[in-house]
Amino acid sequence: MPESNIELIAHLLRRAGFGASREELEKYAARGYEATVDELLDPGNEQRMSDYLIRRFHPELSGMMGPQAPGENWLYRMVTTTAPLQEKLTLFWHGIFATGYNKVIHGKALSDQTRMFRRLGMGSFRTLLLELSRDPAMIIWLDNQDNHKDAINENYGRELLELFSMGVGNYSEQDIKECARAFTGWTIANRQYMELRSQRDSDWPYGRISWHFEFHPEDHDYGEKEFLGERGNFGGEDIIDIICRQPATARFIARHLYSFFVADEPPVPEWPYSTPADQQAIDTLAHVYFDSDYNIGDMLRVLFNSDFFKSEEARYAKVKSPVELVAGVVRLTGEFDRPRYEILERYSQASYMGQILNNPPSVEGWHTGTDWLNSGTLVERINFASKQIGDATKPGIRCMVDHISASMTETTSPELLVDACLEEVGALAIEEDTRRVLVDFSARGSANTDPQHIADVLQMVAATQEFQRA
Repeated sequence: MPESNIELIAHLLRRAGFGASREELEKYAARGYEATVDELLDPGNEQRMSDYLIRRFHPELSGMMGPQAPGENWLYRMVTTTAPLQEKLTLFWHGIFATGYNKVIHGKALSDQTRMFRRLGMGSFRTLLLELSRDPAMIIWLDNQDNHKDAINENYGRELLELFSMGVGNYSEQDIKECARAFTGWTIANRQYMELRSQRDSDWPYGRISWHFEFHPEDHDYGEKEFLGERGNFGGEDIIDIICRQPATARFIARHLYSFFVADEPPVPEWPYSTPADQQAIDTLAHVYFDSDYNIGDMLRVLFNSDFFKSEEARYAKVKSPVELVAGVVRLTGEFDRPRYEILERYSQASYMGQILNNPPSVEGWHTGTDWLNSGTLVERINFASKQIGDATKPGIRCMVDHISASMTETTSPELLVDACLEEVGALAIEEDTRRVLVDFSARGSANTDPQHIADVLQMVAATQEFQRA
């Protein structure tokens, strides 16, 4: 198996998933790069930990009670799924269409939104925007239940244009008002909790009554509207059609995909004042957007098979988000062969690093890249990764240690031990200075066949800057 092929597929799995062990990489490499891309985009029947099994161990997840339950349940899926790109793309949309418990105060609604991203996230962007506009969590998050024909609320209309589809500079304040008029009457049913702030809508201990979308025609503004240069008696569906036809929308989605899967871009508010790192890549993806009738999966297929994605410069050009780091580490450790209390700890550890699932800091979502790193979060990240990867009591790490030990002899050089450890955690490539530190550490240990020494070297590998990147 060519080593370069393994390294390329390792790069793909770090971006299109949460990383992979050497054993997993060899299976993918036997199929070939393009076949691996196809499988990630169309994984077939997903295998993962059963929701029924999770709820048997965690009754609080039955109704998604409290602010943490939706994220804990989602983390189980990230670390056990055989369809990692599906979860990675769901995380991508959660970062763009950021919706949080601190205002929605309804874990079931947030979990329903995550399922919607999972179901539609790889298809038509038009369909996704339409369902987003009908999503109860989003309606509450951006106050569209207060958007009436005689008193419009612009919150959803503004963010739909500014943060969800086009970006600043591609519409006017009047367009925002006309957009808001088109979405009047788009509200939810079973919303007495929002009106009374009581437990009257509770089916405790099973959860709150599930909200659902409801259109109130008597509260809709049927008057003529002028939006982005077009005039008509537009409703919300018409607005979404017009938005999706805009070149600005194609560029906006293309830049988001590039930033998430290829190389970190500045935060979205800076986009009007900063050019993309690779304008040609953005143009290529925008072209696919229109050619495929706004299909996100087709855009991803071109992205993953492109030279700009495969290039040496793209590798390790991104900082893993806290959730990506935690999910990737836990997939390597293999500790969740069944539901365990420790999932609560893993969820909290990601939050200590700065990312609380289902509770972004604002409607902008999280600022990514090096913004994930400061003196506090970096210590949390390194301590977490090194402790987990160095723990040979965990089944995945024990398999790594046994595999490395079987290939070592008493006379094996420290360099070869380091190489074996780098391969086991996912064909990790490191800078020469980093490698020299690892070799020096390996040389100071006991015999290279000693399981504890191997675990110690793995622990040091997990502390490297390359392990923190994707």
